[in-house]
Amino acid sequence: MTSALSSGAKRRGGAPTANAQDPTALQKTELACFFECPVCFDYALPPIYQCPSGHLLCSECRPKISTCPSCRGPLGNIRNLAMEKVAQTVFFPCKHSTNGCGTLLLHTEKLEHEENCEFRPYSCPCPGASCKWNGNLEHVLQHLLNCHKSITTLHGEDIVFLATDINLPGAVDWVMMQSCYGHNFMLVLEKQDRGEGQHFYAVVQLIGSRKQSEKFAYRLELNGQRRRLAWEATPRSIHDGIASAIQSSDCLSFDANTAQTFAENGNLGINVTISMNHF
Repeated sequence: MTSALSSGAKRRGGAPTANAQDPTALQKTELACFFECPVCFDYALPPIYQCPSGHLLCSECRPKISTCPSCRGPLGNIRNLAMEKVAQTVFFPCKHSTNGCGTLLLHTEKLEHEENCEFRPYSCPCPGASCKWNGNLEHVLQHLLNCHKSITTLHGEDIVFLATDINLPGAVDWVMMQSCYGHNFMLVLEKQDRGEGQHFYAVVQLIGSRKQSEKFAYRLELNGQRRRLAWEATPRSIHDGIASAIQSSDCLSFDANTAQTFAENGNLGINVTISMNHF
């Protein structure tokens, strides 16, 4: 077992897709280009507006302009009901298609898919709101190495995450990295001030997609004073972050008294074990 000091004090894949072997479905996909908004170059989806000459405009751009960008004619609030009806049968590409998403969707499925798309930009997984970086998944690790150099990385599936000075006042985060099975995991211990006192939350994230995270399991364990407290779960993808896990206590959660029971000289050691699921 390796140990080191830590640093730092709705539907997915279920939407309809066009079959490349189906000529009718392919034609419906090709129709998507006729829905392009000339202002934002995104797709004009219902409600669809038009100028008196028939040029389309999306509902997001319509309130921002008063003349048609195509013919310079005056704009009213004319809806193109025919195109709205056609839009019900057209398959549109995900807006993250340039990042690699190949899903084609009906417009009623598009927004929900894009909010959860595995190819959307990733935010920096470090806790706190100070870092505003976002980018593709393959760039996350390099960002952490370049911009968050205080984070320690340990190698192996069985390590000790040592959070130092847990008695520091106020809200504090402890972060470290664990590398094993060809993947990198981020371990976070967060202390929050609650109305009933201080509370600690420990969770493991995979620097990877949701699909990749399902291949692993993690175990967090506190040992000491002839007592043991453990938590087992599937790592969260950094796409999901840790806020919702902490809010719902879907993680290793314990109060300040429990922390003191397992701490030694103000330092808290958490045994972390990563394993692969065998389905």
